[in-house]
Amino acid sequence: MHAILKQALAQACIWRAISHNPAALVKPPKVGRSEMRTLDTDATAKMIEAARGTFIFIPVLLGVLCGLRRGEICGLRWRSVDLDAGRLSVVASATRGRGGAREKEPKSGRGRAVTLLPMLVTELRRHRLQQSEWLLRLGTRLTDDHHVFTREDGAPVYPGSLTRLFRQFLPRHGLPQVRLHDLRHTHATHLLGVGVHPKIAQERLGHSSIGITLDLYSHVMPGMQDDAVAKVDAAIQAALNKRETK
Repeated sequence: MHAILKQALAQACIWRAISHNPAALVKPPKVGRSEMRTLDTDATAKMIEAARGTFIFIPVLLGVLCGLRRGEICGLRWRSVDLDAGRLSVVASATRGRGGAREKEPKSGRGRAVTLLPMLVTELRRHRLQQSEWLLRLGTRLTDDHHVFTREDGAPVYPGSLTRLFRQFLPRHGLPQVRLHDLRHTHATHLLGVGVHPKIAQERLGHSSIGITLDLYSHVMPGMQDDAVAKVDAAIQAALNKRETK
């Protein structure tokens, strides 16, 4: 609100409707960051198994195994998924505007390619077949222009509706109360936790800079640093031992 008011009043100054911008004299409020909650591998496996057979199974997989945002999940179309290559392209994010759903660029302003886990490729193949059967009953043939995640009649799902469905899903299965966006955070911590380079994680998550990735997931870095030091120590010790035996 402060940013919009400041911009509007700055324009009023240009038009000489007012002599100065009062919003420029006000310190803007600090935007608080929501608490991040992540799932360990056991809790992630439990959530995946609980979601299997439910309407939100594919969104859960895309969130926790690919790190997609909710708008990216709802905006993903089959033409952006290459199951043979095991890769999908994030090129759009769905949102709800006047008159219905619309699509915009991803948050970073540019698309990205995400390599799929083999298990996700298998589940997407199964899901595509099931989706095709749903639509055929309605007299519609599935095309690459259809969204990956839709209602049974092929209509797109709004991001807000997906969030609501996820909130309803958790207590039914006795799962931790996490946000849908926390599945993305979970994927990031899993990547970094197994030693994936932060640059790879940044590209996979679609952050505009590696600094954002490092800032968000700095809590994972101490463990990575310990592991890195242990590997360097082992390499140096091996080199020293080799010299001693010569």
